[in-house]
Amino acid sequence: MLKILAAVAALVLPTAALARTPPPEPIEVMILGTYHFGNPGQDIHNARVDPVTTPGKQAQLEAVAEGLARFRPTAVAVERVAPDQTTLLDPRYPAFTPADLLTNPDERTQIGYRLAHRLGLDRVYAIDEQARDGEPSYFPFEAVQTWVQVNGRTDALGALHGEVAAMIADLERRQGTESVGRLLAAFNTPDRVASDQGFYARMMAFGSGDDQPGAVLNGRWYTRNAMIFARLMQVARPGDRIVVVYGAGHAFWLRQMVETTPGFRLVEPNDYLPVD
Repeated sequence: MLKILAAVAALVLPTAALARTPPPEPIEVMILGTYHFGNPGQDIHNARVDPVTTPGKQAQLEAVAEGLARFRPTAVAVERVAPDQTTLLDPRYPAFTPADLLTNPDERTQIGYRLAHRLGLDRVYAIDEQARDGEPSYFPFEAVQTWVQVNGRTDALGALHGEVAAMIADLERRQGTESVGRLLAAFNTPDRVASDQGFYARMMAFGSGDDQPGAVLNGRWYTRNAMIFARLMQVARPGDRIVVVYGAGHAFWLRQMVETTPGFRLVEPNDYLPVD
């Protein structure tokens, strides 16, 4: 009888101990979708962005950093490929000085580095994913174009391009009268995030039967974002508050991955961005 009681106790006591162990603190993540300040010309559609190194724009970006600082981030992650995939630390951040803000328009510097420097953070991560030599593209748009031309769907693709061009023209127009904070807030509303994803989703109309280049494009785009988020998971610690500064086209999937991953909690950037 004593042996039976001892065996039962051995089973029950670890369970009771586990029940008393508090769950790990959630990892709070803010996905800040941005437009490209430096206009690198790497997208299908590229906006003509006013210089952000002017005194007026710098004051607006300081207000953005001040607002984001209220979130009390413990780490920042940016759209760069890390040479060291073990640490994933951004190799360019340690050399950053505030003087760079007057010469380097890149949003990684203007928002990510500025915010990290303001808060004294040393955890700035580079979590991007790009296809290596010999690997398929993460955005195989050429196959979509070929299918469209062969199947007489150029008007449909042209209409989709027209919608995006109109959105870019709107950005170019509004940047002359609205602050950087207000423009960023417009990019990060749930409706705008869903609308941006609609460009990719509607690509799936371009294909038929076994030849589905639009679906393949969507699959590859999802894979790139999943690789990005996997790296974020790699560096995140319980209780972290992480600001992820990324091109707005990534926001839909990155937000969805934060929302559906146990232990992570999505934080809305528009709760912190200045809109004056």
